[in-house]
Amino acid sequence: MKKIVLSLALVGASFAFAQKKEIQNASKAIEKNDIAAAKAEISKAEGLLNDQLYLLEPSVLEEYYYAKGVLLIKEGKTREGAALLGKIADLKTIYTGKNSDKKKVFFAGKEAAEKSGIQGLKVENYTPKTTEKVNSFVNPLLKSASDEAYKAYQAKNYNKAAEKYEEVYNLLKAVGNEDKTYLYYAGINYQAAGKNNEAIEIYNSLINSGYTGVTTQYLATDVKTGQVQSFDKNSFELIKKSGSNEYKDLKTQSTPSVELELYESNIRLLVDAARYDEALVLIEKGLKKFPNNQRLSELQGVAYYRSGKTAEFIQNLKNQVAKNPNDKESWYNLGFLQSQDNATLADAEKSFKKALEIDGNYVLALQGLAYAVHLKDDEKTLE
Repeated sequence: MKKIVLSLALVGASFAFAQKKEIQNASKAIEKNDIAAAKAEISKAEGLLNDQLYLLEPSVLEEYYYAKGVLLIKEGKTREGAALLGKIADLKTIYTGKNSDKKKVFFAGKEAAEKSGIQGLKVENYTPKTTEKVNSFVNPLLKSASDEAYKAYQAKNYNKAAEKYEEVYNLLKAVGNEDKTYLYYAGINYQAAGKNNEAIEIYNSLINSGYTGVTTQYLATDVKTGQVQSFDKNSFELIKKSGSNEYKDLKTQSTPSVELELYESNIRLLVDAARYDEALVLIEKGLKKFPNNQRLSELQGVAYYRSGKTAEFIQNLKNQVAKNPNDKESWYNLGFLQSQDNATLADAEKSFKKALEIDGNYVLALQGLAYAVHLKDDEKTLE
């Protein structure tokens, strides 16, 4: 029995060594700009891995991300390559332990660790080793990608703009300057392009990360030109301390939050995609942050209605008219649903009349009162 265990351990060690060797060979080939060799070595490693990247030690996984990321970019697949290079930054916090097969596992970040379902994972810190190589490779690409994104947006080529903004985000992340504003731009452009699944994925990521879009701007007016200029924090502080006469009206201001907009946009997309359960979960989360937001309450009603949850929809409408008694449409919708049940016809009549108190010429409420309530009363009398 001991011999069998030893054999299995040796097999595992040989397997890990083979992966490590091929990934290191791929990295060396990339350094020599030998694209064909790098591609062949990565293909061998992926054949062994079978998408189980969590079996790789952080140092080996980093080499894999680096080699394949650079390879993809050199092949013209810049967005995909940038995404892989960006993942190197996620390796700073590693959750490690053993799976049910007693194999050692490594998960980058808390989210990946929780998704694994493995209990008792230990947290370890890791310092990426490819930082300098990544920086020298990525920096020349950044300006080009940013310019292309802006030009595509100006030309209303929203799909290309989205892909390029996503690329910029990942390239910045790869060099340690993560800025989720570019991911936000990508989401907006995907939505404008009708790529709703991509937009939903990005909006979910931003919401879960706590992104609000709020940033501090450091501004000063150039005395000679009269133009307001923006500075980074360090430059702004230096100008203040130096007492320079070149600038005046030094001030800081915060950009507005886009958090509510993210919730509303994502919920609308989820409802339109008939992903009602996901929409309702997100609405509940949003209402905890923005409890008095009427738009979120309305979207909740739409999600309930379209998913056939009539009782919940009725309660939602009651909540809406309680918060906003002058909402004639909600009074009408409430009356219409109440009129579908003979037991609540009296309630329906009250709801329609409430709508008419707000707008005496509201045709839908007049029709609801005449047909749905009075005619049903007549039918009951005839019976």
